[in-house]
Amino acid sequence: MRMHDGGCVEERGVTLDRALELRRQGGVVWLAVAGLGDVELLRKLGEAFSLHRLALEDVVHTHQRPKLEDYPEHQFLVLRMLDTAHPGETEQMCLFLGDDFVLTFEEHAGDCFDPVRARARDPLSRLRKHGPDYLAYALVDAIVDAYFPAMESLGDRLESVEEAVVAGGAPAAVVRELHHARRELLGARRALWPLRDVMGLLMRGDSARISAETRIYLRDVHDHVVQLLDLLENYRELGASLTELHLASASIRLNEVMKVLTLIATIFIPLTFVVGIYGLNFDHMPELRWEYGYPGVLAAMLTMVIGMLVFYRRRGWL
Repeated sequence: MRMHDGGCVEERGVTLDRALELRRQGGVVWLAVAGLGDVELLRKLGEAFSLHRLALEDVVHTHQRPKLEDYPEHQFLVLRMLDTAHPGETEQMCLFLGDDFVLTFEEHAGDCFDPVRARARDPLSRLRKHGPDYLAYALVDAIVDAYFPAMESLGDRLESVEEAVVAGGAPAAVVRELHHARRELLGARRALWPLRDVMGLLMRGDSARISAETRIYLRDVHDHVVQLLDLLENYRELGASLTELHLASASIRLNEVMKVLTLIATIFIPLTFVVGIYGLNFDHMPELRWEYGYPGVLAAMLTMVIGMLVFYRRRGWL
């Protein structure tokens, strides 16, 4: 994509030679590369735009934490962007900001930059009247704003889990959902905590590539990152509380079961004792030849059961 100040915008899938031709014609060139498997293309881009070798190495190593690095020919920014193909996961997005270009490198095709592209097509958009620093701000802002719907969705899911825990829902489903939510929160935390420091460096830095006006907008992005971190910490506390609540509920249910089993066992202990006595093989047991011995023993056993139940009831154990 090439944007002219206040003029037209050209957008198409282009080759590297065409991108360099558009750059020579003036305006701001935004070249978005989806996929990192073409090593030869990365090498040619590095030579054409004077990209530092260390920065290019970071592009292909996709487990970098968000960071900002200054080089003589450009600024290099690493971010974590929500993966549109795999909800709840993030992918690495690298951005090079030069004097007249912005290069972005994504792991996979598909991103959250459609609002930026729509603004670039609008002839009255502020994006069309500013330099590459404002375009870089717009891209970073789009990445950060994409986290808000994801965090809201995660909050709704945690509320549903809370209702399930209180209602005594299926333990396996509750544990599974809490585990998924915890993984998403950890991924968002790894992406957003370093990003706060990166935005602070961009906002307070002294690079000539970023104008004073753009730094004001970067301050707004920094505020959004802080808001996301507040939401994230609240959801982490909620998730931890729900885990404790679920464990406490499971423990209470287990205690109730053990209580019932213990009472049943306690009731049958004296009955087993009585039966054990009359199961002894002695010849001189007067009750064995008593006409009412059998019903008498049954009546005594029933009396013991009723007495124990009344006792347990009065003590509040039943």
